[in-house]
Amino acid sequence: MQPFAEDARQDPSAADSRWERIAPGVLRRRLPQWDATVGAVAGDSGTLLVDTGSSLREGAGIRADVAALLGSRVTRIVLTHPHFDHVFGTAVFSGAQVYAAVGVRELLARGTEALRDDAVAHGLLEDEAGEAADVLVRPHHPVSGQLTLDLGGREVVLVNVGPAHTEHDLAVLVPGSPDVVFCGDLVEESGAPQAGADAHLSRWPAALDRLLALGGEEAVYVPGHGALVDAAFVRKQRDELARRSAPQSGQRGT
Repeated sequence: MQPFAEDARQDPSAADSRWERIAPGVLRRRLPQWDATVGAVAGDSGTLLVDTGSSLREGAGIRADVAALLGSRVTRIVLTHPHFDHVFGTAVFSGAQVYAAVGVRELLARGTEALRDDAVAHGLLEDEAGEAADVLVRPHHPVSGQLTLDLGGREVVLVNVGPAHTEHDLAVLVPGSPDVVFCGDLVEESGAPQAGADAHLSRWPAALDRLLALGGEEAVYVPGHGALVDAAFVRKQRDELARRSAPQSGQRGT
């Protein structure tokens, strides 16, 4: 693994221009190239990061931004699903505890070649993809139902809502004014939801019903790709997925 040194002090205004403030202490960034979302939730005892980007270099940039904007280290990481553009930056966050849906640890233990190959197929440089795959951190904490984490002065709720976009989908609720729901790729705004070989299309609408029950009508929903959306958008996407899955109920993928 290429050594990524702890980040030098940088101008917070430069980092601030890359991040969107959703609620007090709740930020997100749309990363370049694949427009994937990463989120940051600040607590008194550290920062929780939602997803980590598509490479170690991208993860290091996220780490530097969090230090500049929030003045804290990332102590916890939530992986919404095991696709390269959401997990390949994890290894740069030394000492962070990693949470993911139950089954992700076992999936990664069987090998990361498929993730590496998918990253290269989507345009990540082969050496960067190989480097990230070789050191990819397996989650320390599997989430099978619902888990509440205390960040110090604020709680977040992790909810296993899959399978849907993948075999292993996790959502994050940050209660507040407004409530914020990080959806991973269960919701996409910048394009149609992507249903690959590991998707469960027929079960996806029910997962979005669970998201809506989790956040309610007034929440801000943060998609895995694209702009912030509301409950009406999630409901519309749920209905579109139900129509897509109707002719092939019981089948996976598209």
